[in-house]
Amino acid sequence: MLTLQTDDVVLGCRAADWRDALDQAARSLVEAGRATPDYRDGLHEREAQSSTYLGNAIAIPHGTPASRDQVLTTGVRVLQFPDGVAWHDGNRVHVLVTIAAQSDEHLDILRALTHVLDRDGVAERLASATSREAVLAELSRAPVSARVDADTLCLNFPARDRFELALAGAARLRQVGCVDGDFVASVVEQEPVALGQGLWLASSDRGVRTPALSLATPEQAFTGPLGPVNGVFCLAGQGDAHRGLLERLAGLLDAGGGEALADADAATVLARLAGETASAETVRVRVLNAHGLHARPAKQLVQVARAQALPVKVRLLEGAAESVSAASLTKVIGLGARRGQTLVLSAEGAGAAEALAEVAAAVRDGLGEKVEPFEERRGVDDVEQAGATVELEPLPADTPHPAVAASPGLAIAPAFVMRLPRFDYPERARDLQGERAGDATTQRGRLERAMHEAIEQLEALIRQAKGGEVAEILSMHEEMLDDPELREAAHEGIADGLSAEAAWWQAVDTAARAQEVLADRLLAERAADLRDVGRRVLGILCGAEMPTPPDAPYILVTEDVGPSDVARLDTGKVRGLLTVRGGATSHSAILARALGIPAVVGAGERVMTLADGTELILDGERGRVIPAPSNERRDRAELRLKEREIREREAHAQRFESALTRDGHRVEVAANLGNTAHAGDAVEHGAEGVGLLRTEFVFMAHAEAPDLETQIGEYRQAIEALDGRPLVARTLDVGGDKPLPYWPLPQEDNPFLGLRGIRLALTRPEILETQLRALLTAAGDRPLRIMFPMVKDIAEFRAARAIFERVQAEVGASDVQLGVMIEIPSCALLAPSLAEEVDFFSIGTNDLTQYTLAIDRGHAELSAQSDGLHPAVLRLIQMTVDAAHAKGKWVGVCGELGSDAQAIPVLLGLGVDELSVSIRQVPMVKARLRELSLDEARRHAEAALAQSTAEAVREALEAL
Repeated sequence: MLTLQTDDVVLGCRAADWRDALDQAARSLVEAGRATPDYRDGLHEREAQSSTYLGNAIAIPHGTPASRDQVLTTGVRVLQFPDGVAWHDGNRVHVLVTIAAQSDEHLDILRALTHVLDRDGVAERLASATSREAVLAELSRAPVSARVDADTLCLNFPARDRFELALAGAARLRQVGCVDGDFVASVVEQEPVALGQGLWLASSDRGVRTPALSLATPEQAFTGPLGPVNGVFCLAGQGDAHRGLLERLAGLLDAGGGEALADADAATVLARLAGETASAETVRVRVLNAHGLHARPAKQLVQVARAQALPVKVRLLEGAAESVSAASLTKVIGLGARRGQTLVLSAEGAGAAEALAEVAAAVRDGLGEKVEPFEERRGVDDVEQAGATVELEPLPADTPHPAVAASPGLAIAPAFVMRLPRFDYPERARDLQGERAGDATTQRGRLERAMHEAIEQLEALIRQAKGGEVAEILSMHEEMLDDPELREAAHEGIADGLSAEAAWWQAVDTAARAQEVLADRLLAERAADLRDVGRRVLGILCGAEMPTPPDAPYILVTEDVGPSDVARLDTGKVRGLLTVRGGATSHSAILARALGIPAVVGAGERVMTLADGTELILDGERGRVIPAPSNERRDRAELRLKEREIREREAHAQRFESALTRDGHRVEVAANLGNTAHAGDAVEHGAEGVGLLRTEFVFMAHAEAPDLETQIGEYRQAIEALDGRPLVARTLDVGGDKPLPYWPLPQEDNPFLGLRGIRLALTRPEILETQLRALLTAAGDRPLRIMFPMVKDIAEFRAARAIFERVQAEVGASDVQLGVMIEIPSCALLAPSLAEEVDFFSIGTNDLTQYTLAIDRGHAELSAQSDGLHPAVLRLIQMTVDAAHAKGKWVGVCGELGSDAQAIPVLLGLGVDELSVSIRQVPMVKARLRELSLDEARRHAEAALAQSTAEAVREALEAL
């Protein structure tokens, strides 16, 4: 192993700047015979890629992989700069640990250096050191921590009193070589001290070779003369090595988690002693990097961890029982994780499962390095036969399985796995038998009859659904069956000799695949609806029937949930939905939210290995499912379910009260609507108005542009339901990404930056005029707020306002305001000029974030970085609010940020006057606002604006 030697240290160096210091380091390696003069270029190239500053006044310059040819022998040179060197990243460096390595032999030194970074005063001592030995002492001294692992535990020991347990723990420490006989004798001589919660402690520093901790628990908890006995800790102390472990133990006791150790297994005990609470989610992932978590992959891990919305911790399963922050580079490198070892990731709170899944995926993908899978063994049995079927690995019991959170809520119930029936049919018509046999004319007749029967089924289901989103989507399915192109494609297949079944499914599958490759995520996910329609007709042709669900409550597990599936469900028995495919915007998610059913989608094929009746915990907020949970986990879930119900009941009971902060500041809480039919529901949930009515639903529901009377009827329905509360309506917002069938648009390379929103509306002013007339007429003397989407500057607003003023002069609605959506950064930057003429601003944080950060919210790899709490977005919000308030105008927020628990105090502190959120979130958002004071919120806003990244913002808010 490579180690630092006194001859490697050079004292008293001086440098004009960091480049000069780097040149001196290169010359030192050359003089020591470690590298050629050309290695200097490698040092500078590596520094150009990213700073090698490590922390505590230490930098670790090293070459690039391409410069390894210039390394003669692996070695390290340590240069001390007493006066310091200003590094190019703004830090000050007193020591350069310059590395010349032919492979990765230097990593042991790097891991040792991470321990230095946690000690106070190191920079000063390195700068003032007058001997090589003093420098090496600072760089090489690694802290000693107490050992606690599965080998030091003694669980379920057949003891009759606490003394026997203390002796069993001491004996276990002796067996693993941490103590000698003197320690055991010392423990025998003392009486264990009560810690509370049935736990006791025996300790000694006699005969200690390695500081360590053991826990001995009885086969069954019992009560002794001095109280209950759930377990005895046996501590082999040495200096301060055990301090951190005892602090975590104290934290566990303070949280009331001591009693849970009585019947816990080794993994649970170690998790609690590592600082992981019972409510924490955990994921295990193996390190695949050839050289373990050295600086580069560790840095990638830290960046991914910092990108999460909540803190992530990590520990080494094979290492010390201590979880460290995954956002700390020094802590992560200090784990010393090597290839094949296992990281235990943990996090708490809403979204923990998704955060852990993303971090774990990054580790499995190699953290920026090319990695090979870790194989326990190699052999002939490991080689799969070509074309052999890969059997899916069943989901492990009592282990969270991450997926996509689609509909909030928590459900505990047995699984009902709805496997699609097998549709057996020959491809060619000539191979059909019995009544299904016949020529092309016969096959076309069979298909027409099946499609007619499918339409009758859909119409019956629509009547059964009695309106709402289920009925709307089923109506869309009926229209799909009337698609002449789909029918023609099937007829062409029949003409080519295919059976009616094969021709129909070929037409459906081809159309669905064409939709799946579309750039627009919403349109792509409509492929599931097309296949749902297709299966209905195919089932009729094949005479197949869908499986019957059980009579008792259950969680539905299936490939995907179509509207026709939902229409057949008894929603009184379905506790939750779990699907193989789908996204947060798929119809399975939309339908689940509409029905108020917790849902997790996109969980992958492995969920279909679940057996009917397997108990599941389905978490629609965190996006995960846990099969066959342990009693402990189930109890926790039931407790969480009850706590959630209590919070929701309290918020619901106060839903009609204003959202007043503790110091009396009022914020209006409104609802976002995609359909006027839900306005009454919004009022019932406590909404003080509608902050965003997406009017495009009226246009998308018709095969041609809706006329004036149709629109008046739709808008009046919402206005009347609001009963005097304000309605904020966004004018038609469509474009190349969500086109209308009667409004053909040219193909655009990037429809998000093309003809959409107000730009598109101004190309057809007659459509915009009709919509404005309908809104104003429907409003009458009731409060109406109209806003234009995708406005980039004052010119576009004025053009749209001219149409509005012409119509308003004719209609004369009495309580109308005209505003704009702040979705484009230019609009926020020009807010002062707009504020002169608009009545209000409504900030659409979803699009504003997307356009500010240049990240598509649907991008598979980048979407996690599309965070509305990014300081750039917050500054645009601040500019908008300041400009509006300077002119006496109000500002609302109608994006997802408005219901983000961390963002609510920031938005309040920035001065936002209104938050518009989904209907079901209204009571909880109001409750959150009532917990805050305006001064407290302003501190949150100031802390957020002072940061440089979204990750830093969330960390700063977490610390408040």
